Amino acid sequence: MRIAILGSGAWGTALAISFAARHDVTLWARDETLMRGMRETRRNQRYLPNTPLPEPLTLTADLGEALRDVELIIAAVPVSGLRPVMQQIAAAFPEQVDAALYPGVIWLCKGIETITSLLPHQIVNETLPAHFARGALSGPSFAQEVARGLPTALTLASNDGDFAQNMAKALHHSRLRIYSSTDVVGVEVGGAIKNVLAIAAGICDGMQMGFNARAALLTRGLAEMTRLGLQMGGRAETLGGLTGVGDLILTCTGDLSRNRQVGMLLAQRHSLSTILGELGHVAEGVYTAREVQRIAQQQKVEMPICQAVYRVLYENLAADKAVEALLSRQPGEEFSSTGQYRAL
Repeated sequence: MRIAILGSGAWGTALAISFAARHDVTLWARDETLMRGMRETRRNQRYLPNTPLPEPLTLTADLGEALRDVELIIAAVPVSGLRPVMQQIAAAFPEQVDAALYPGVIWLCKGIETITSLLPHQIVNETLPAHFARGALSGPSFAQEVARGLPTALTLASNDGDFAQNMAKALHHSRLRIYSSTDVVGVEVGGAIKNVLAIAAGICDGMQMGFNARAALLTRGLAEMTRLGLQMGGRAETLGGLTGVGDLILTCTGDLSRNRQVGMLLAQRHSLSTILGELGHVAEGVYTAREVQRIAQQQKVEMPICQAVYRVLYENLAADKAVEALLSRQPGEEFSSTGQYRAL
């Protein structure tokens, strides 16, 4: 299958490396200087400097070349870049009589669009014509490990069940297991909120509160994720699967997690502007926290941990004061009469 991956960050590059052994893959970035350097060194020196790029992998800054005769497009950009990329894809494929001539489109971003508070699939639906089959690829995955060929499991979700199954089967291999789903909302809510909770976990670890506290935080954070996910139309089993609890565990405990690093530095009283300036990569949880706060208020869903992260990021609440406020909440029964987790 001919695949174009749009975006040469760590995740896009890692998937390009992973898929290149079995497919005809082109990796695209808009920066010709960056691409020239990658072609010369066969490495992505900025994001994955220790992993060589396979020789069959095509590297280009020409979008037309990347999309020529393509069967699948993978948008490997942050949420902030998803809308313009989808607009470029739509412009590159004028209306055809035969729907089979359109490539499938998959996105990798995990977050919520600033200002609009839209999930990725809602952005895609606004910008990409309906005749493109589409889906979200998500799950517990660090790019460095995928690039090294370490075992990873992901979920490909689409409202078109046949597309999800066919693409999952085509992309699946022994080191990258891909499952299919039709619960796009559940997959995207889990992927977005786990980044906010990872900041909370980083604060917990940065304050050296211990493993017991982290376990409680993850469990109660999962409850918040589930409450909002169900309210927005997701399914409980999705939020308890790879793209919910699986991604939550990885992002809240792994040393490679950028969002967890943000929380740890906040616990050490570094300013947010300094943290983001030194990080060098996008930490989606920083921007997602604001949108989760807005959605939770609109949906009347209680999310005290996510709210605490929001206050630390945007209301200058000290991390230790946020933890103190959470610990001072009155406890009650763990579950409601309907079997759902109560708020922390």
